[in-house]
Amino acid sequence: MRSHTSGSRLRKPRRLVVIGGAEDKTGDCAVLKEFVREAGGKRAQIVVLAVASEAAREVGDDYIRCFHKLGAGHVRTLDIQDREDANSPEARRAVEDAKAVFFSGGDQLRITRLLGGTRLDATLHARCEAGMLIGGTSAGATMMSSTMIVGDEAENPGEDDEVVFGPGMEFLPGVMIDQHFTRRGRIRRLLGAVARYPRQLGIGVDENTALFVRDSVFQVFGSGSVTVIDAGGLTFNNLLEKKDGEALALCDARVHVLPSGYRFDLVERRPILPEGADKRETE
Repeated sequence: MRSHTSGSRLRKPRRLVVIGGAEDKTGDCAVLKEFVREAGGKRAQIVVLAVASEAAREVGDDYIRCFHKLGAGHVRTLDIQDREDANSPEARRAVEDAKAVFFSGGDQLRITRLLGGTRLDATLHARCEAGMLIGGTSAGATMMSSTMIVGDEAENPGEDDEVVFGPGMEFLPGVMIDQHFTRRGRIRRLLGAVARYPRQLGIGVDENTALFVRDSVFQVFGSGSVTVIDAGGLTFNNLLEKKDGEALALCDARVHVLPSGYRFDLVERRPILPEGADKRETE
C-alpha cells in the first residue's frame, strides 16, 4: 500500500549517502570512495561534522586523512561545541561554500540537540535542496530520519518495548533509519518502531553498506544489504493490548531485503530490480 502523506516532501531534490556504520577506512574503502566521487573527487570541498562524537577533533581528523587518501580536493572539519557555534556566520559560510557535508558516528542526540533549529540547520537544508551532497554514518545516518530511533534501554538488544524515539533532522522524510542492522540484531527493534509509526518506512542499513539517495529513489552500495519494512498495509498489531513482556504481533507488513545494486522508490514504496533480475526469477 502506498502512503500519500509524505510523497510531496520526498519528491524534493536531495542527494544523500546513508551509511550503516563501520565502513571500511583502511582497505579499498569502497563506500567512502563512492562518497568522495559523488562529492566531486579532486574538485570536492567536504566539510566533516563530527558533532555526534565526544572526541570530535580526533574523529574529524581521521575522516580528513581518509578523504584526502581517496582523492578529495579540499576537506575541513567544522568545530561545533555548542548552539552558539551552530548559529555563527562562520559555520554557515563553511556549509554554503561546501560541495558535500559528512556527519560522523557517535550519539545522534548530540546532533539534534546541538544543530536542531539553528541557522546552521536551516543552511544545511537549503543547501541540500540546492543539490549539495550530505553523507552520514551510524548516528550520522540515523539522524536523517523524520522520527529518529534514539536507542533502546532493554537488557536484550531489539526489545521493541524499550525503544526510545525523538525528532530527527529530517533530511530524508517519511523514514526511520536504523544502523549496524544485521550485526546488532535490530530487526525486532525496527519492527517495533514501524508498529508505532506505520506511516514511516523502516530502513535498516548493514555495516559497510550505504543507500545513495537521489531525490526519491535510493540505490544500495556496499558489502551488506538494506532491509525496508513497510507497515502501510498493516491490518493488525497488538501494541495497545499487549502487556509488558508479551511478544509483538504484526500482520501484513511488507519486508524487502536489498543487496548492492538494488534500488527502491520511496514515493511508490516499491523495489526496483536490477536489469535482468526479473528474467532470472522466471528461468
